[in-house]
Amino acid sequence: MADQAILQRLSEAVEAGFDEQVRFLAEIVRHPSLRGREGPLQDHIARWFAQRGYVVDRFSIADVPLKDHPKASPMVEVDPALSMQVVATKRAEPATGRSLIIQGHIDVVPEGPHEMWSHPPYAAAIHDGWMYGRGAHDMKAGVAAMCFAMEAVTRAGYAPCGDVYLQTVTEEESTGNGALATLLRGYRADACLIPEPTGGTITRAHTGTLWFRIRVRGVPVHVAVAQTGSNAIMSAYHLIQALYDHTAAVNEAAKSHPWYKDVPDPVKFNPGIIRGGDWASSTPAWCEVDCRIGLLPGTDVAEARAGVERAVAAAARSNNFLANNPPDILWHGFLADGYVLEPGTEAEAVLADAHRTAFGEDMPARITTAVNDTRFYGLYFDIPALCYGPKGEGAHAFDERTNLAHLKTTTLAMATFIADWCGVKPIA
Repeated sequence: MADQAILQRLSEAVEAGFDEQVRFLAEIVRHPSLRGREGPLQDHIARWFAQRGYVVDRFSIADVPLKDHPKASPMVEVDPALSMQVVATKRAEPATGRSLIIQGHIDVVPEGPHEMWSHPPYAAAIHDGWMYGRGAHDMKAGVAAMCFAMEAVTRAGYAPCGDVYLQTVTEEESTGNGALATLLRGYRADACLIPEPTGGTITRAHTGTLWFRIRVRGVPVHVAVAQTGSNAIMSAYHLIQALYDHTAAVNEAAKSHPWYKDVPDPVKFNPGIIRGGDWASSTPAWCEVDCRIGLLPGTDVAEARAGVERAVAAAARSNNFLANNPPDILWHGFLADGYVLEPGTEAEAVLADAHRTAFGEDMPARITTAVNDTRFYGLYFDIPALCYGPKGEGAHAFDERTNLAHLKTTTLAMATFIADWCGVKPIA
């Protein structure tokens, strides 16, 4: 644990820089960094890092051998060459301490109808100590925390004794390929911290995720003789119901899982987008449904895919039309494993001490039924990966918001973690 003089200076530095931090957060929330449109925000962040003396590496997913890695996910909807990543490096000279990656994603999900928000989704409105906006909670507040935790270390008059890499990535909401791209670019460290909005808890386990699209054909006829054709939308509905049944069976088996046995229905299935048909008075000749389903840590991605395919095939065989016109399945996004951060790592112990110092209480643990990027570090590159960050509400929802008071304390916890994990020395 850092000594009291360092802790006091870090606390004062976080306080002194917090107005600037809130302005920084508002600026990045005002960028509508939807999938495939993250470039302008990454340019802004890269300039911000460069102005503060970081060595900045800005590169695209197309610049790394992504297709050669077995855990890459397909990118069907976007051009990898337009998906930009930023890595900002502060090297210790000499490096006498432990190194650290802190990584946040800047891609956001669509905001939905603007009239259903209390504040415009990209206005970064502040009300009663909360900042509202798409991405404010998930996870631009975490990005602001990591940037200004390092700013606090510098403002306090210290430099880390180990190399620190601040990374802003894309694709977290759809494939995870942005995080994987930084690893394929060659970046490594003794630990990784991902400041997702966990509300001051450590994520003990996360589920995996699969994305797939079901394509169904039909026979279009005038609705007056609908019985002579087939309705692709209703055929798709038949398959959706079968996938809900499949999910129920998977959740029954989950009752014996070592980490998820006490979590009700931890595997979530969602038909998230539906498209189909050409005319209200014609039976639809086509339908596509984009779906998401989870999988538990320890479940092989290939087996989870096979389970979905078996469920769809069985449902098709039970339908007269689909039996002779089987649907197609396109795997077009996440093929993501679940992950468990086993208790007992030194990195977690250091973070727990930092949290206790900042918040005055022990750091709780949580188990989540969503996915995050820690799996790449912990499962495939043997780097301890911690998921811990500020408090907010409304991820993927209307009126998404982050709590500014909690953000400030989280920033202090992260600055303390940097100082304790890497060690610090006075800036000459």
